Amino acid sequence: MVNLLLIAVVVVIAFALLINFIKKRKNEQKEDVLEVDDKTYTLDMMIAFVKKRLDEITKINLYDIGLSEEELKRRKNKKYELKKALKGCTYGDVNDKKYVKELIYDLLYKEYGVNETNVSKAIPFDIPSLLTAQDKFDIILYMYKQEFGYEALSEIIKKYDLAQLKYLDGETKPCYVITEQEVSDIYEKENFVLTLDDKINIVVQRIYQKYKGYSSIDEIRDMNIDGISGGVSGLPESFLSQVAQTDGDYLSQIAEHKVPRACDSIWIMYAGKSIRLAFLSFGTEAELKRVCQNIYKYNNPGQLSDTNGYKINEMKDGSRVVVVRPSMSETWAFFVRKFDVKRATLEQIVRFPGKEETIDLLKYLVKGARIISLTGEQGCRKNNNAYGYDRKYLRNHEPSYYRDSIRASLKKNISNKKHIVNA
Repeated sequence: MVNLLLIAVVVVIAFALLINFIKKRKNEQKEDVLEVDDKTYTLDMMIAFVKKRLDEITKINLYDIGLSEEELKRRKNKKYELKKALKGCTYGDVNDKKYVKELIYDLLYKEYGVNETNVSKAIPFDIPSLLTAQDKFDIILYMYKQEFGYEALSEIIKKYDLAQLKYLDGETKPCYVITEQEVSDIYEKENFVLTLDDKINIVVQRIYQKYKGYSSIDEIRDMNIDGISGGVSGLPESFLSQVAQTDGDYLSQIAEHKVPRACDSIWIMYAGKSIRLAFLSFGTEAELKRVCQNIYKYNNPGQLSDTNGYKINEMKDGSRVVVVRPSMSETWAFFVRKFDVKRATLEQIVRFPGKEETIDLLKYLVKGARIISLTGEQGCRKNNNAYGYDRKYLRNHEPSYYRDSIRASLKKNISNKKHIVNA
């Protein structure tokens, strides 16, 4: 009798557990169904979805799924490749970046249900008046990149003559700057017709640069320009806290974005000219800080800390990067110096009238084995100028290896040495 009672109790408990398990499975299936509302297709919601899905893909235990040996091997290789790409894309590797962006595209299109109707909830492609300056620039750069590749930004600047001195309202001196109004004018003149594929790709780029990329400068950094820097002008947040109780009028101007902040500071070096991109911003100092903390980490150069307030390193593509942080500097800032072998000839570097005589003089000075001193401001191509000579040998003493000198002059006697910076 006792045994029968025990058996009955066990059966009841097992039945109850089975019912509970079935209910849980039903609830899980209901949670997997995407609840659609007005905020579902905003950029923030899409970024959250992409982060969650990529985290699930990289952390899933493949041995618990019950896969065949061949399928298990294939899934393991895919998982390893994704982990490698997610790490490599933060170092400036364009191939890893392309792989991650293609995966994000598939997640949005196949799983998240992005289509012609709801894609405009992320970026209002169909209502130009609602597009921000960054939206318009992203569209312009994407469309030009389809035709010109990494020369896209250079083509835009050349076509619309953007690298010229200009006067801004309220300023007495001219400066090199690309304004929000110029970007809007270019967008209106181009009058692009975007397909669904174009729109999703632009949204994917915006998601990627917020998730794994370098914020607003992500695509610009890949372009064939001389360099890019951020956080090098404007007011830091520490200054705002100092004036918070002393000058209310000044704070109101800052709130209305009449006074530039450090996180609004984005400059490019193009053809030896330092040009400010007034229409772009990192948005917050936290975003600028995130970019600074990620952009220098190729080959693990060490931690950027308060006691070690600067790092000099190189990126995956050979670009040289310098990052500084408080309290060594007033703001978080970075400087990326790029190098384009195609533009390293004397004829392309020296451009002023009468350059032929100057180039001939430089060549004869070198042939006569004269001692020559090349001086100039940052980014004026002193090293590039040197590679244009028919020199017997060249010695570089830089804070980091200047690999591009070897790329420019493969058959010359060149030695790169590191020297210690005494800060």
